[in-house]
Amino acid sequence: MSSSVSSSAFFTRKGDDLVPAPHARGPWSPDMLHGRLLGGLAARAIEQRHAEPGLSFARLTVDLFRNSPMLPVTVETTLVRDGRRIRVADATISTEQGVIARAGAVLLRQGEQPGGEQAIVTPAWDEPPPSGPPVEGGAWTPPFDLWRVSGWGAPGPGRVWLRERHPLVDDEPVTPFVRAALAADFASPLSNTGLDGLRFINADYTLTLARLPENDLIGIEATGHLSTGGVATGQVTLHDPAGPLGFCLVTAVANPAPLGRG
Repeated sequence: MSSSVSSSAFFTRKGDDLVPAPHARGPWSPDMLHGRLLGGLAARAIEQRHAEPGLSFARLTVDLFRNSPMLPVTVETTLVRDGRRIRVADATISTEQGVIARAGAVLLRQGEQPGGEQAIVTPAWDEPPPSGPPVEGGAWTPPFDLWRVSGWGAPGPGRVWLRERHPLVDDEPVTPFVRAALAADFASPLSNTGLDGLRFINADYTLTLARLPENDLIGIEATGHLSTGGVATGQVTLHDPAGPLGFCLVTAVANPAPLGRG
């Protein structure tokens, strides 16, 4: 399937600032940046400043602890640990109003794969890449291509395919790590949506990867949801057409106004 990436980026560089475009807004409020973009910006900054051949991005945790206004943002990173087999880097994302999100990444040194068979192996799902057009938007039109496969508002595990439609910053290519970081935020709506819509907004997401995506299509499969007293946790498995990539875990809090399924 051919790529459909547009030239209209979510952010434009202006000095040290990244200025959001109108389509960077999220589904909860017209004056609120989409949380997935903050995770993408953190991944981009950490990758540009701290990646190295032979190191694999094994984990990215993104904390979304403050409403993110549609204002220019800056991203700062810190190298926390640089060992022989592990590198840890943090990122903070700020506006003129203060810090709005933070992230931490773990990079692990690649080596020889141990022999033998694993006792538990995550199976590849049996969903072929989409052949038809993506779904049309509703009250909020997602600024990415989305194909609903199963579930998601219906009984049973939700499955979707996603594909980025816009560059994140200017005309930069969206790297595989940034693509995975952007897609991972969809763990919350996919695992936390009920039969009457999405009533939870996530406070974070933690992406773990065994490998990077090899394709611009990323499949997401909800594998669990638990909630009590207005606090939820959900989990998904991420795939590309070649097989499973990793997992994503989210925590979320009940939101008074449910978000419809589009």
